[in-house]
Amino acid sequence: MAGKLLLEVVTPVRKVLSEEVDMVVAPGEYGEFGALPNHIPFLTKLKIGELRFKAGGSTRFVAIMGGYAEVLPDKVTILATAAEEATDIDVIRAQAAKERAERRLREAKDRVEFARAQAALQRALTRLKVAARR
Repeated sequence: MAGKLLLEVVTPVRKVLSEEVDMVVAPGEYGEFGALPNHIPFLTKLKIGELRFKAGGSTRFVAIMGGYAEVLPDKVTILATAAEEATDIDVIRAQAAKERAERRLREAKDRVEFARAQAALQRALTRLKVAARR
């Protein structure tokens, strides 16, 4: 596996993917970070966003709904709350979730409802953005 990273994306429900890649870019809590083979080890929290990786000359995308990333010199492990590859996203369902979240934002009666609706909107927008990159 010289010159490659093993990328594993795992949720509490399933292993989303496990494959050798050339590069990974993930949505860290304080901004995007990239990892190449032989990267210095670190552990970080992830926010809702787009994970992208290059393998064999093509770039693929995964919607990440928060979690943690462990970067090692030869492996990147993403422990995500939820994750979907671009090709697996149901665009109609994501659009409906976006519309529900926007309605909930308008109708929120307190900060908690508003924050929950905002998070739901961010998840839906991330899924739509990643789905558009198929």
